[in-house]
Amino acid sequence: MTHKALFASIWFTPICIAALMGAAVAADVPPALPPMPGGAIPSGYLTPAEKVDSLVLLPAPPAPGSGAEARDLEASRRGLALHDGPRWTLAARDADLFGANATATFSCAAGIAIGPQQTPALDRLLRHTMIDFGFSTYGAKNKYQRARPFMANGAPTCTPQAEAMLRKDGSYPSGHSAIGYGWALVLAQLLPDRTSVLVARGRAFGESRRICNVHWLSDVEEGRTVAAATFARLQSAPAFIADLAAARAELATSLPSPPASDCTAEALTLALDGAPR
Repeated sequence: MTHKALFASIWFTPICIAALMGAAVAADVPPALPPMPGGAIPSGYLTPAEKVDSLVLLPAPPAPGSGAEARDLEASRRGLALHDGPRWTLAARDADLFGANATATFSCAAGIAIGPQQTPALDRLLRHTMIDFGFSTYGAKNKYQRARPFMANGAPTCTPQAEAMLRKDGSYPSGHSAIGYGWALVLAQLLPDRTSVLVARGRAFGESRRICNVHWLSDVEEGRTVAAATFARLQSAPAFIADLAAARAELATSLPSPPASDCTAEALTLALDGAPR
């Protein structure tokens, strides 16, 4: 069966992709990914040989009984306290990486409406970098196969339909955190005046995984480390540089639309992250 036929015959949930990506990286073959809006099949800018090796980059996950594990457990407890509240609902929306509105997650932070219709060049850039940021977590994921919080505490997640797949996909580091933080860095490169709010939103995107009860705090934090290294590596990828220039030209020459979301409400919701202080 060809890749196009496979994409046409299978419906993918966003989180199912995590397990497929892990298997693909382990086997060094292209993953089965859903098409982007408009039907294009996403690909990254980095070859397998060029991607960041998270196994080299990161330390081992916190050891049982360590102070670092105790910190993870406390952060998990605080996240669970937000169950069924507005921050939980926002975290569930942040879980969607492949829907038509996935890149719109950063619209409030960017100060403009982002999406395949409003900013097609920028949307395309983000969706392709998503593959690089996500894939780069799998060296450590496949090595450590850390169990996820819901497997330890038995509490609900904000994506119950994905739990069977998540059980097979290592928790450390978080691919969603790497993608969200990486997107924030790319957007800050294009919109430097919005750097602080964009990077804060990228951090919160990763914290959504802790609040969803699918990642530990250290998973989220080290996802940001992988994102930073991958972002640096992308700066020497010719195709990324070309698409970055196209996105910059699009932002400079088009009249941006304002975000469709209630950005004041989003900011108030994001403040409810339940993080240890």
